[in-house]
Amino acid sequence: MTKLANLTTQKRLASSVLKCGQRKVWVDPNEVSEISQANSRQDIRKLVKSGLIFKKPQASHSRFRIREHAAAKRLGRHSGHGKRKGTAEARMPTSVLWMRRMRVLRNLLRKYREQGKIDRHMYQELYVKSKGNVFKNKRVLMEYIHKAKTENARIKALKDQAEAHRLRNKASRERRAQRIAAKRDALISGEQ
Repeated sequence: MTKLANLTTQKRLASSVLKCGQRKVWVDPNEVSEISQANSRQDIRKLVKSGLIFKKPQASHSRFRIREHAAAKRLGRHSGHGKRKGTAEARMPTSVLWMRRMRVLRNLLRKYREQGKIDRHMYQELYVKSKGNVFKNKRVLMEYIHKAKTENARIKALKDQAEAHRLRNKASRERRAQRIAAKRDALISGEQ
């Protein structure tokens, strides 16, 4: 114990020479008598050179447990009521969720308009509906577009059909009027 107590000066000098703390200085326990003779920085440098004193390596700070914990968190562990500090709003703001949803829906609408899947009128209508919180996600919006397109196609087909029907009726009316006019002309010419 007295031998170790004698090395405090040497450890202090060694920590100064090695530019580290005293707890990082390793002193060879078999050469205590030789080391205790050293009383200057120069002597300590010689001992460092000969390997009787050296600087202990820096202890590594393992990240193994942190990585394990992070992997578990990715799977949804460690996030129960007891682990939460902030409010639900602070942890995931509703404004951020809203912005994400709006960006997804608006990007889809823009893409569809550029591809020609929807015209600018439908784009405008759906844009406003999206802003009005009508579609909760992309899938719902896509289904709505699909339904709207089929409905529009059906209405257009019915319109075209009605138009054709009207034209046919008009033509038949005209032919009938011509026939009646021809008969009238024939009757008038027959009387004369």
